[in-house]
Amino acid sequence: MTRSPRRASRPRAHQHSFPRRRSLVVRLTAVSLLIALASIAATAWLAVQTTTRAIQQEQGQALSGDATIYTELLGFAADNHTWAQVGPRLRALSEQTGRRVVLTTLDRHVLGDSGGAPVTLPVKATASVDPLHVDPVLLPQAGTSGIDPRAVGPFKLPPPERERLATLAKKAAACLALVGLPGQFRDSPSGRPQLTGLDPFSARYFAGKCSLFELAEPTPTELAALTSLNNAVNHCLQSQGGEQVKLDLDLQARDAGDQRPVQGCLDSARREQLTPYVAPPALLFTLGPGGSPLPTFTLSRENLARILAVTGGVLLLAVALTALVARRLSRPLRALTEAAKQDRPAPVKSCDEVGYLAAAFNDLTARRERIEEQRKAMVSDIAHELRNPLNVIRGRLEAAEDGHLPFDRALTASLLEETVLLQHIVDDLQDLAAADAGQLRLHPEPLDAAELAGHVAAAHADRAAAAGVALAVDTTGDCALEADPVRLRQVVGNLVTNAIRHTPPGGRVTIRVSSTVDQVTLAVADTGTGIAAADLPHVFDRFWRAEKSRNRQTGGSGLGLAIVRHLVQAHGGTVAAESEVDAGATFTVRLPVTYRGRPA
Repeated sequence: MTRSPRRASRPRAHQHSFPRRRSLVVRLTAVSLLIALASIAATAWLAVQTTTRAIQQEQGQALSGDATIYTELLGFAADNHTWAQVGPRLRALSEQTGRRVVLTTLDRHVLGDSGGAPVTLPVKATASVDPLHVDPVLLPQAGTSGIDPRAVGPFKLPPPERERLATLAKKAAACLALVGLPGQFRDSPSGRPQLTGLDPFSARYFAGKCSLFELAEPTPTELAALTSLNNAVNHCLQSQGGEQVKLDLDLQARDAGDQRPVQGCLDSARREQLTPYVAPPALLFTLGPGGSPLPTFTLSRENLARILAVTGGVLLLAVALTALVARRLSRPLRALTEAAKQDRPAPVKSCDEVGYLAAAFNDLTARRERIEEQRKAMVSDIAHELRNPLNVIRGRLEAAEDGHLPFDRALTASLLEETVLLQHIVDDLQDLAAADAGQLRLHPEPLDAAELAGHVAAAHADRAAAAGVALAVDTTGDCALEADPVRLRQVVGNLVTNAIRHTPPGGRVTIRVSSTVDQVTLAVADTGTGIAAADLPHVFDRFWRAEKSRNRQTGGSGLGLAIVRHLVQAHGGTVAAESEVDAGATFTVRLPVTYRGRPA
């Protein structure tokens, strides 16, 4: 078959090119560079502005050179329930940093001073020291909870438990060393040994051999603290209508669904549990050696030049990376475009959006080829179906014209029979065309399926009797529903006609009607020749026959069951076929009681 003129006139790939300003590479590069330039410029401006005020910011800002003082005092507060013994620590920090360190209560009563005559404290404190409310920027180890991990409270192990765990840790380390694993133990703030330097897979594999499970078991002290914390968390969750959870030693609720309410209750419960064990919140003031305020921090020329150099380097790197990424992204798109122009499958194999697009394009190409093959086959089938009666009509008319057949009633009846067959095929094709175009309209109304089945049986009684086939109706229950009576009668009629056609004399065709709360079932069963299992999936295909020899002998067009399927689907129902060879066949239609169909 030759190509269509439209496809044949398609321009070659080298005959068409996009304007450079509309190229994906140019546009992607321009947009990426614009974003990169804007973000880098904004970042540089923010860096210059915030760095000059780094030490003067309120809580939540970095303390620069005072970070050591702040961290040390947080650790002291996490390990002591009062500030009574903070004096020696302040003096040691003062000697280490060369600054005067003053610690006061929130209402500015002095708790400790590293030394010197009393001074007037600045209006703003350098920082607030509270181990239960730590800014993660100042102490990243605190995480999102804002609780200093060194604050362990009731989880702090007494010496006997520490010694027992230390003994187990030494044995586990020796066991791991025998198999060549670099496992090491370090003491956590609570005194519990923690395994480091070993990947999780190896840790799980050797957990049983090296007594790691025993080492991970909570001690009595930890168990008591964990039970108290778990009760507090569950009480909080219960007040919020949440589900109960069980915390492990890592303070994780493994069986929780939504972690957000659990985390909120856990943080509040931990603060309540730790409050008696940590020092109360205090204000930290860092001053010059003589007690004078520290000088205002300003950005030096060297720092400013360094920031500008980094900004320029990042910009150049962004340009190079953007151009590289743009070319890599456009390469599969160009391949996809060439495949579309040449009407062939796309060679793109990537697993990104372009790959999915290429796969969809290839599927579309394959589906179009299948549809084209189906169209050719259908045209051939239609021509074959129409050719047979037309040949009969033409042959008999030519024979009558040549004087070989008389123009009598028999010839007229024969021609009329072939004409009716042609009309039947044309009507079936028209129904299928309307269904394919979505123009098969239904007119549903309340009806009784049992009564309709009786009408169909009465209409086909003569045909069944002529074929020597018994036709009966079996009804169970109330079979009222909403449906198009004309189309539903056509469905049942096609199934009954098909059943009579393939049932030998002496056989039986039964129309069974039953119902449930939400659907009505119409089943047409026969005792005919049956259908092979391999042929069942094709019985509703157009022009399909299990035996090609039935083409004209049975008188069927091969479209009846395809029409049945479309009409049933238009009612929102389903149709299925069951059969065994030489045991008959059953076609079952299930329709909803209330019409909820759609145009086929």
